[in-house]
Amino acid sequence: MDLSVVIVNYQTFELTKNTINSILEYDYPFSLEIFVVDNASGDDSLARLQDYFKDKVKFIPSEENNGFAAGNNQALRSAGGKYQLLLNSDTVVWENTLENIYNYMEEHSDVGACGCQVLLENGELDKACKRSFPNVKNSFFRLFHIPTKSKNDNYNLTDLDDDGIYEIDCLTGAFMFIRKQALDEVGLLDETFFMYGEDIDLCYRIKNGGWKIIYYGESKITHLKGASSKKQKSKLIYEFYRAMYIYYKKHHAKESVFIVNWVVYLGIAILCFLKLFLNLFKKKT
Repeated sequence: MDLSVVIVNYQTFELTKNTINSILEYDYPFSLEIFVVDNASGDDSLARLQDYFKDKVKFIPSEENNGFAAGNNQALRSAGGKYQLLLNSDTVVWENTLENIYNYMEEHSDVGACGCQVLLENGELDKACKRSFPNVKNSFFRLFHIPTKSKNDNYNLTDLDDDGIYEIDCLTGAFMFIRKQALDEVGLLDETFFMYGEDIDLCYRIKNGGWKIIYYGESKITHLKGASSKKQKSKLIYEFYRAMYIYYKKHHAKESVFIVNWVVYLGIAILCFLKLFLNLFKKKT
């Protein structure tokens, strides 16, 4: 098998169906399998997907929702592809995207993971598709919306061409085309992360393992993210800031003195509380 595509479904029949159809719409010069892990949706989305796609997709029902990372890992343990694509259930894959990135990976054996240009529904770039690794300084600038002209502090790499091809630190888990050899060496997604942060952690381990991570801006997908003005579930807000804490503690806390770590943890807690508080006043959609 050349490529294994892994999609996690959670109560998103229409979105997941459209994502899969955007893949099956085209023919490929390589073999391909699609896994859908249902993260204990509790609705009829799994049954409807199974009925719609029948033998075209391999389904893995999960009895409980242990998070996005755990859901992906269930399929990754069974996937036999030389390359393995983590793909969000709310994406639309453009024509030639999989073929272009597959060919690029075939031609560059030192690349452990590759991403593409990710566009939001309004056509704007999803900035998470090409990032630096977060650190105390660039996270401070980003969280408090402080502009910086320093390339070293530019977390979202806005100075780099959206249509270019170049090495970066971090991709988004919405589309991560991974060489299985690299994944076998560094390990699967860290299930300590429930949602958010697992993609950054995996990229960090891949890069530390000596592999390159490439942004391939000549190919695209669309990511149907929700608007930031919508009211969010408190659980998701909590998990976003919890992921910051886990990532920092895992990769940076040992390098910093106690007072710096204390300030970072306190800052994360305060930001989480403020976000939860402000979210109370947003309207449901």
